[in-house]
Amino acid sequence: MRNALALLPLAALAACTVGPNYAGPASAGAAKPPANFVRVADATAPAAPTVALWWTGLGDATLDELERRALAANPNVQIAEARLKQARASLRLERANELPSGNAQATYLHAQLPGINLGQSSGGGGGGSTSLDFYNLGFDASWEIDLFGGQRRKIEAARASIGAAEANVADAQVSLTAEVAQNYVNLRDRQQRIVLAQEAAAQQRELLRLTEQRYGAGTASALDVERLRGLVEQSDAAILPLNAERDAYLNALATLAGEAPGALDTLLSPARAVPLPPAEVAVGDPAALLQRRPDIRAADRQLAAATAKIGAAEAAKFPRISFMGLIGIGGSKPGDIFDLDKISALAAPQLSWNFLDFGRNAARVGQAEGARDEAAAQYRGAVLNALKDAEDSLSRYAARRQTVANAARSLATAERSAKLMRQRFDAGTATMIDVLDAERQRTSAQQTLSQSTAAMTADYVAIQKALGLGWAAP
Repeated sequence: MRNALALLPLAALAACTVGPNYAGPASAGAAKPPANFVRVADATAPAAPTVALWWTGLGDATLDELERRALAANPNVQIAEARLKQARASLRLERANELPSGNAQATYLHAQLPGINLGQSSGGGGGGSTSLDFYNLGFDASWEIDLFGGQRRKIEAARASIGAAEANVADAQVSLTAEVAQNYVNLRDRQQRIVLAQEAAAQQRELLRLTEQRYGAGTASALDVERLRGLVEQSDAAILPLNAERDAYLNALATLAGEAPGALDTLLSPARAVPLPPAEVAVGDPAALLQRRPDIRAADRQLAAATAKIGAAEAAKFPRISFMGLIGIGGSKPGDIFDLDKISALAAPQLSWNFLDFGRNAARVGQAEGARDEAAAQYRGAVLNALKDAEDSLSRYAARRQTVANAARSLATAERSAKLMRQRFDAGTATMIDVLDAERQRTSAQQTLSQSTAAMTADYVAIQKALGLGWAAP
């Protein structure tokens, strides 16, 4: 009973954990979005957003396949997953460090000692040497009591680091899916622009042919012919950089999917239209952005880990109590390791306190506090940047929708003009040159609409990334 009572103060000390407890970032309140955070009401819907697989809203099976391949094989995601594995192993290590450690050992010692007479002399005279054999089996254990919670703080920091690593994996996935979608949209845009540029070049060549005929008949000047010939050359030259950009996007998509450049050419080479975003973009509660963005979640967990490390540094200021025990059996003959009378045991409690360190540990605490302050500032910066990204992307998307609407109206006007010009040509009141010029204007309007549509879809992708909709919270 006395022994139990004597251990009560020690147990009370063991329950003590020094250092600050993490209660959330102090600056989170100042960085929360205001009530009117989402100002672009006409571009969004108030419904709850669909978390993860947001790209399926574009309705493109090829893009879905690309995203699946990229998430499965992209090296950046695999790097983040490997770091998560390391973080989990670190937590297991810190938990194991809280427990006793033991070692088993078997020892054989042979010594040749000169001038010592132990009754086993190998020589005939007193100045000979003595041989000594020693056999031993032993077990030793040590355990340091976590009096002030330093090890518990290390475990807490390791657990928070796992949360940060999980969020970093999600952040890598969000960035990857957005990058794949952006490159896919750009690829489809370049493919469409190549087709339209080829049509424009063909129309320019037809105009040149007809003008050359008029020049031969004396109804057009050489200047008209040279001007159109220059336009044809410009149209042909405009196709070359588009081809190079298309090839670059093909290579980029293959690399993002974890494959060699050119591996996806068969899948992606057939030209297709740019996928269109849904009519409404659900953003949900903007305040939930703080919990939804994985980079914010990672910054929060990094701040929690830095806070816990202050307690680990604080605990090093105080005394440490450790226990060491040793049990061994053995003697000078091999059979002694089985003789229970030859057992030796040692127990050694130890108290150590580095109270005279000339400020070394205080400096370590200061370093930990500085790291905590840095993590807090990084968290606040992550929140503010996230709010800015979301607001900017929503604003750009709303403006781009209007641009697409204007481009669509311009195309409709150009199509009506081309139709009317064709009717005039059939009636004999317009020339084929007039018809081809109207068709050229229609093709130009198509190019503008295609570029605007691609930019709108790219802005939709940017919204998904800014709102962090490509991941599910752990």
